[in-house]
Amino acid sequence: MSKVAFIFPGQGVQKVGMGKDFYDQYKTAAKVFDQATELLGIDMKKLCFEENDRLDQTEYTQAALVTVCMAMERVAEEEGLVADVTAGLSLGEYCAIVTAGGMKLQDAIRITRKRGLLMQNAIPDGQGAMAAVLGLSGEIVEKTVASMEGVSVANYNCPGQIVITGWTDAVEKAAERLKAAGAKRILPLKVSGPFHSPLLKEAGKELEEELKNVELSELKIPYVTNVTAEYISEIDQTKELLAKQVAAPVRWQQSIEEMLSQGVDTFIEIGPGRTLTGFMRKISREVRTYNISTVEDLKKVVNELCKIH
Repeated sequence: MSKVAFIFPGQGVQKVGMGKDFYDQYKTAAKVFDQATELLGIDMKKLCFEENDRLDQTEYTQAALVTVCMAMERVAEEEGLVADVTAGLSLGEYCAIVTAGGMKLQDAIRITRKRGLLMQNAIPDGQGAMAAVLGLSGEIVEKTVASMEGVSVANYNCPGQIVITGWTDAVEKAAERLKAAGAKRILPLKVSGPFHSPLLKEAGKELEEELKNVELSELKIPYVTNVTAEYISEIDQTKELLAKQVAAPVRWQQSIEEMLSQGVDTFIEIGPGRTLTGFMRKISREVRTYNISTVEDLKKVVNELCKIH
């Protein structure tokens, strides 16, 4: 029997126009956007559909992406797609938890707005940075930066793509050492801070306080946490893991490998872009991978999976 995972992307995939076709064609999706607008007092349609300079600011990006991904996910479920397990990269983990039944959508929208503000304000602009290291293993990157102050591994995305994070000057110095160690390329990321770095521990503590006001429910299906790359079936660990996640590395490759070991053979990426689908191809080509970022994509996936089942 085929096992299906819904996977959700993190910050960086946002783009103007994301989710508009879902909003226009499905009442279920429109309801999610309208709910977010009402909850936050931010016009979510304007933020996501019209050219503006706020969409790339962390304090807005996070709640906007959760709104878009969950609008798409709700429609996917309505169209008959069902997951056995969920996972999300960094911010995407909130969508994974909502889909798994552990958190109400309105709480996820509210808390990711707070998370975005805490992360954006943790380190003054320009003082923190992140960069993708291409062509080296996680072990080599870890060893190279281990003795350096103020820089660490942020993401294990897939074989040959590791992200580093920390103070801007430390990331630049690490980039030089990693090139000398054989990195093919080092790509600075367009982010406003050193996310998934110990520098954000304080933001994690503040998030933990905010999470005390969020009521969680029993999970209907498990999700895989970024922090340990393990299946979570008991909701009581979730708040502590979400607080840690802000300053801990994202173990994405390990999370996918864990799902593969549990027999997941179909992965459906839900959200703008195809980032996770790209990572997936480098982790395993043995499985079916689909991507839903437009209504057209959704229809193709539904038709394809109906044929298989």
